[in-house]
Amino acid sequence: MVEEDISAEQPAERWFIDLERFLQSNRSFFALARECLCPACRQRLTATPPEIAADDLLATIGGCCSKTAGFIHGELPILESVFRLFLANRNQPLDLDEMARELNERRAVGGYRTSPQVLSRLLMNDRYYGLGRFEG
Repeated sequence: MVEEDISAEQPAERWFIDLERFLQSNRSFFALARECLCPACRQRLTATPPEIAADDLLATIGGCCSKTAGFIHGELPILESVFRLFLANRNQPLDLDEMARELNERRAVGGYRTSPQVLSRLLMNDRYYGLGRFEG
């Protein structure tokens, strides 16, 4: 069997925001995601308890904030863009090709920076955004 046949049989590695990583490192997903809220949602959520459930926060960002102009743009660091992409799609796992395609469309700058190869290296070394491989 040639190498291409072997890789074609294996499912693509998928990634997501691993909320458990935040718990394990004693960090707050809410604190990081809160920075991505649009002004209207940020104001509305200040009237709620200090931390809301991750699912509620993902639904808010995915349904409202991610629709605002510039939610993901070319001036953001790449990993910040990846994090926001997962927030926008309510943390549905994506493979590297899907991520690269979405980021290239949304960032509208040089696609080489968000190629699957570059994304793979960045994701493997992430220690800040809680990005991890999806095992499911």
